Amino acid sequence: MKTTGSVPVLAVAGHLGAGKTTLLNHLLRNSRGVRIGALVNDFGAVNIDAMLIAGQVDAMASLSNGCICCAVDADEAGEMLGTLAAVKPRLDLIVVEASGVAEPAALARTIATADDKRFHYAGLVLVIDAVESGHADLGHSARVADLVVLNKADEVGPAELDAVRDKVAAINPRVPVLPTEFGRLDPTLLIDPPQRAPQAAQLSLDEMLWDTHDHDSHEHATYQSVEFSSEVPVNPRRLMGFLQDRPAGLYRAKGFVDFGAAGSGRKFVMQLVGSSLRFERQRWDAAEPRGTTLVLIGTDMCAESVRAALTECTSQDKPDDQAMLGVLRYVV
Repeated sequence: MKTTGSVPVLAVAGHLGAGKTTLLNHLLRNSRGVRIGALVNDFGAVNIDAMLIAGQVDAMASLSNGCICCAVDADEAGEMLGTLAAVKPRLDLIVVEASGVAEPAALARTIATADDKRFHYAGLVLVIDAVESGHADLGHSARVADLVVLNKADEVGPAELDAVRDKVAAINPRVPVLPTEFGRLDPTLLIDPPQRAPQAAQLSLDEMLWDTHDHDSHEHATYQSVEFSSEVPVNPRRLMGFLQDRPAGLYRAKGFVDFGAAGSGRKFVMQLVGSSLRFERQRWDAAEPRGTTLVLIGTDMCAESVRAALTECTSQDKPDDQAMLGVLRYVV
């Protein structure tokens, strides 16, 4: 898959002590060749979080004595993200670890509204302390989250975990909730392995799943993947309807989409991460069979329902002349 000039920026937010730095360190130690940059924002004169990740990250910037979403000027944050996005060799991902006092909605807005084509907002991961969640106000945070990581899940019982899940679902019924221990989140949910080799123009299903069984014994497979393929072209309007009203628990979707004549015979590479959706137009290789191949990753999804909904998107109804407009809004 070709890389584009825009680096995805993932925000990690959560209350003080929830495990944000622990999660980031886990990603850095299990990056599998993915080059990660970090913008660390600790609320205090000494940026302890930056010290904790120093030496593990490919590129890093830090904001001290201020919160990225309020005390720090948005232009300054944008400049620092732009600087990281310009690092050579190119980064594959930038993670913004916000201070524990950062407001997630404002953090997401700061990144999403930055006018810089070198990077783009790729969703917000909210880290919740399972032990302290009963006393925490999750209203504004859970509402804007694309993925909720329920950390320290090993320190509470099943009833407490269910109570937190219910609390989050009441605020945001579609966001996936993943219990973790020590921030051990499967990197596959957040990042892709780099495809820098010239021959890596197309990913196989195995490559897209990225060997999801090869984790250490502490990483429990609490997520699932659903594969879908079709030789019949996809109706663009129906696919966009599926993505906008996506199944509860779906966090990632990636692969290749064939819109047939509606897409002018081009191959569309699709990447969905949380609320961030991007398409890239490419040409089909001469010997490449045309068709749609997707992998969808999330939690508590009904595989049969997901495949049935995607099959509905391959209806033989001829798309109208405006059907591709919804897709083109998200084309790189």
